[in-house]
Amino acid sequence: MIDLKIQLEHAEALPDASVEELSRTLLARFGLLPRKKDGNAAMHKLLLELYEKKKLANRDRSPEKAVIPVEMMGNVAGIKRQTMYEYLHRWLDLGILKKTSFVSDGKVVVGYELNGANLEGAFRKAEASIRNHLDTSLRIVDTLQNEIKREKIRQGMKPEEPAELVSDDKPA
Repeated sequence: MIDLKIQLEHAEALPDASVEELSRTLLARFGLLPRKKDGNAAMHKLLLELYEKKKLANRDRSPEKAVIPVEMMGNVAGIKRQTMYEYLHRWLDLGILKKTSFVSDGKVVVGYELNGANLEGAFRKAEASIRNHLDTSLRIVDTLQNEIKREKIRQGMKPEEPAELVSDDKPA
């Protein structure tokens, strides 16, 4: 089971927003921006680089061109490799990126690429992950409601009769 820690944020882009502002807004809405106040990772630059690489790979029909090693991802975002690994978990959990490996000059190159033909495809994967998480949560809510009703029936209470709340506060 994936340990999802989704933190969706409400962020809006202005109508005349630049590409960088739009990418920052998108990442904020999916909880992919740095969470620490002093976080300086330029994840929006990484998103744009991943998109450009994927576009180039699709155009040239050369899938390995879409793959970016973690070291390079960290350089693009302006952070160290180890810090990049920490950020990668959120991207992978949502399904926006996928891990890929290929052989180049006799060496195995491991990296990451957008998990779709373009940005929309990758973020549709994230939408599906979030939707599945919510669906599971709502099934748990349904089960909880049914269990509460069963307990009340077992205790001899009517299901629609709410239990009285007792308060220590005295009316004024």
